[in-house]
Amino acid sequence: MSATYEKLVDLLVTHFAVEREKIRPDATFEELDLDSLFLVELLLVLQTELDMELADDAVNRTDTFGHLAELVEGRLGVTP
Repeated sequence: MSATYEKLVDLLVTHFAVEREKIRPDATFEELDLDSLFLVELLLVLQTELDMELADDAVNRTDTFGHLAELVEGRLGVTP
């Protein structure tokens, strides 16, 4: 996995108490029991921790964690 992916895993674990073992690239936020309020909070954390902004509707509950990682890497200009 990429450094960005690992950073996102760390953010979920430390800021949202998600069990590291549950986080997989193909896991949806819904499968991780994370609601729409979580997604708003996550975008705020990304803005603070990674100094980047994503639109409020950039991710939804049915998106996968891998999709988020790709989206963030694209915004940061990182190649996976």
